Amino acid sequence: MCQESDFNMAINIVLIEPEIPNNTGNIGRLCLAAGAKLHLVKPFGFELSDKRVKRAGLDYWKHVDLHIYENTDSFFEQHKNEHMVFLSSHGKKIYTEIEMKDDIFIVFGKESIGLGDDIREKYKEHLFCIPIFSSYVRSLNLANAVSVVVYSCIRNQGN
Repeated sequence: MCQESDFNMAINIVLIEPEIPNNTGNIGRLCLAAGAKLHLVKPFGFELSDKRVKRAGLDYWKHVDLHIYENTDSFFEQHKNEHMVFLSSHGKKIYTEIEMKDDIFIVFGKESIGLGDDIREKYKEHLFCIPIFSSYVRSLNLANAVSVVVYSCIRNQGN
């Protein structure tokens, strides 16, 4: 198994208004495993103290590099000069085309509707998708989507 010293790209995962505690817990564990920071933007559809968040994140949750924002305006104001990419089923470019840069911010929307229209419109040049090959599936589970993109970033670091 690979160890943390083998990779060194700084990755920031951003969840805009996450709704499902299990997803957020799993993503927290993933961030810790990948050496990524987790940014959560309120409002949440649960309390961070929810046992489902803790159960999904196991005893790792206390080690997650976690940053919390009161709203999207606060998040975007604090990080206005950062390299950001956005994942949406509405994206026209595939996630493998993301330009990998150190300290990249990878932004995901909430489980029920994804990113809001305002965000998708404002950042349309930075909007990417994960292809889905079935007309019966609208989107992937959020934790699965984050996993796909994070490990693609790790795979492509330095390229």
